[in-house]
Amino acid sequence: MNKKRILMLFSLCLLLVASTFILGACEKKNTSGLQDGWYSAQVKEPDHGWWEYMTICVNNGDIVSVDYDAKNSSGFIKAWDSDYMRIMNAVDGTYPNEYMRTYESEFLETQSADVDALTGATTSHVSFVLLAEAVLAQARVGDKSMAIVEVPHEEEAE
Repeated sequence: MNKKRILMLFSLCLLLVASTFILGACEKKNTSGLQDGWYSAQVKEPDHGWWEYMTICVNNGDIVSVDYDAKNSSGFIKAWDSDYMRIMNAVDGTYPNEYMRTYESEFLETQSADVDALTGATTSHVSFVLLAEAVLAQARVGDKSMAIVEVPHEEEAE
């Protein structure tokens, strides 16, 4: 073989090896054990008239969105209740739209139910963690049914 042909074969092999590494790096492996899809959980009993719930979306094994909130019997969303916000903020220094978004953000960042409790929202923190653990368990097995979660209420926790 002449030098030109050897150089061309070597270049071709090098190109094939480089392409394999580049294409392999683009394909993300799911190491989280979470199956893609939407997963939801809701508390079994309301707390002061509010049913807390959580829905997550998993894509490529990662949680890409989280919706954590509460609704009352008429379906009104707690984070939208401006009267509740004013009263709670004055008493506890936080309010649902603030602490819910903080918990969601930390859950997305850590991909874990282990989020820090915020002062003034410790009861909701307990609910959040239990709901997050439930949706993660659902996502690990691909169970898209609504998980119903038993959550202790303030009276029970004391």
